[in-house]
Amino acid sequence: MPASTNVSASAVRTRELSYRSASSDVSLAGYHASPEGDQLRPGVLVVHEWWGLNDYARQRARELAALGYSALAIDMYGDGRSATDPQQAGQLMHAALADPALLRERFLAGLALLRQLPGTDAERLAAIGYCFGGRVVLDMARQGEPLAGVVSFHGLLGTATPATPGSVKAKILVAHGDADSFVSAEGVARFEAEMQAAQADCRVCHYPDAPHGFTNSASPGYQQEADQRSWLDMQQFLRDLWPRS
Repeated sequence: MPASTNVSASAVRTRELSYRSASSDVSLAGYHASPEGDQLRPGVLVVHEWWGLNDYARQRARELAALGYSALAIDMYGDGRSATDPQQAGQLMHAALADPALLRERFLAGLALLRQLPGTDAERLAAIGYCFGGRVVLDMARQGEPLAGVVSFHGLLGTATPATPGSVKAKILVAHGDADSFVSAEGVARFEAEMQAAQADCRVCHYPDAPHGFTNSASPGYQQEADQRSWLDMQQFLRDLWPRS
């Protein structure tokens, strides 16, 4: 049967969830979107931009559910915190990136929750991330977490935990805007060299003239064509992860 089947938006069910990571009492917020019915669906984690778990991350979870996936937008900051101005967003992001162990723990807590949710096929799991979230999902792939694939949209490509030969188990898709002021051409080249040295299955899709934040219509960098193309590239990537049996 196909890995996923498109459903109408009205057939998508959503719910807010609360969960915790292994070693912390901080409450984490989750937003689950899935098609109606009891059929098992591939699960996809959604990791937010530097703004935190906001309406944009929830929107992407609903759109994945409309494609036939069980999608969970997770909380990497704790207590459902989100920012509305760049200074606060930067503070939240840098604090999170400064503690890679806690970042990994919170990601794995979200992954464990997704596995347990009704309608999720625990054997078919992937993750997508935007900006900061792109960095997170790439780092999880670098560390060999049990994912079939990860997709980074205008994500940060540098890392404090580079991949090593054989460490990357997930397939990787990077959707990169060539006009991204946060990631230079040299940064892209370093990332590609890192992935090649690690023998990772990685593809970088380039969108000419697309700046940082090109997928988010609320961003000054929004570019409709790159947004649409990258979403289609992601859909094909996910279909290739779980082809028809």
